[in-house]
Amino acid sequence: MRLGSIILFVALCSFTAYYVYEPIPERIEERWKLMLTNSFFRTLSHLADLCESVGLKDYMDVMYVITVIERIVPVSDEHVKVTEEKFDGVEVVVYQPKHQDRDADLRRAVIYLHGGGWCLGSSRMSPYDLLARKIVTELDAVVLSVEYRLAPAHHFPVPYEDVYRVVKHFLQKGVLAQYSVDPERVAVSGDSAGGNLAAAVSQQLQKEPGQQIKLRAQALLYPVLQALDLKTPSYQQNQDMPILPRTLMVRFWSEYFTSNKAFFRAMMANAHNSPESSRLLKFVNWSAFLPESYHKEYNYTAPAVTQGVDEEVFGMDGPSQSLADPRASPLLVPDADLHSLPKAYILTCEYDVLRDDGIMYATRLRAAGVEVTHQHYDTGFHGALMFTVWPTDFLIACRMTDNYIKWLKENL
Repeated sequence: MRLGSIILFVALCSFTAYYVYEPIPERIEERWKLMLTNSFFRTLSHLADLCESVGLKDYMDVMYVITVIERIVPVSDEHVKVTEEKFDGVEVVVYQPKHQDRDADLRRAVIYLHGGGWCLGSSRMSPYDLLARKIVTELDAVVLSVEYRLAPAHHFPVPYEDVYRVVKHFLQKGVLAQYSVDPERVAVSGDSAGGNLAAAVSQQLQKEPGQQIKLRAQALLYPVLQALDLKTPSYQQNQDMPILPRTLMVRFWSEYFTSNKAFFRAMMANAHNSPESSRLLKFVNWSAFLPESYHKEYNYTAPAVTQGVDEEVFGMDGPSQSLADPRASPLLVPDADLHSLPKAYILTCEYDVLRDDGIMYATRLRAAGVEVTHQHYDTGFHGALMFTVWPTDFLIACRMTDNYIKWLKENL
């Protein structure tokens, strides 16, 4: 009986170790912590796949558990005043320094857009709450954290439009004065899908007729910036990397546009471009915009173009219309629309499918004459900056946060 228990225990330990272990590059620090963290995400993803396959729940409904687990109620503390408000009908969480002298200078402001693939995440998650408080206390700034509506319940362009309405509302003299914000020291920032929204808002705001108050800076943290080519070198190199494997990123893109699974399958095969979107592939040609060191063993092949399938399967307003929209893929804007953009901070990670999106955007912005600070983490992985809460707190997250806030302090 005792021998049987020992065998069962050894077998269970072996199975657990086999399941948890992943061939993560040696360069990544705290590898076992990352393996353990990712085993939770993989387990949840397998459960989500199972639930969807048997018709119990949609994939994203199950994955939303990640948001629920991290959700908190933001409250004021001795240093930071927190209020929940609505700007032009959109929920926002406003963080402000609690004390201010009457003769004090006007403050900076950061409009922050959370990540989560447009389908998950919330401004009320503990990592975002902690980041907002740190920005407030270290920069004496006001932070506006936007609770935009999520896909798949609200497909593109709803999340973008929510964010744009908030930014437009905030950038009014009367509103800025209400929060003691300097009109010349406002930045927009976001991570992952939030970085996508931040880049899109920065681009579109400059085209707004009569917009008097401009953004001073944009800070994009491992942003997702294009959906036309999902086989860039970073998508291939990091297709099975923890936190954001290629399959999950492709699913996020497809759910942002449509709930039709046929489009997801087309995107997985990188055969989702229509003739309309294919004309814009020149803006995401990684062989032209990526430094040679990132090409590695990969050779550029233009994505396949599918004729007529979009209208046949999805109707006239199919997702290919959205594919070609720069509000969804900011990398698609022509060079002429880049030169007047605010200075940019772009953070990229080596072990991230989105690495090349950020690098290509930095290359194009610099070529257009925009001041760019590109900070690349050779040992970084997607989402790292948000892993600041025990037990999933990583050393690299502290370094990323410190460098990000340092840039804001020096440039805003």
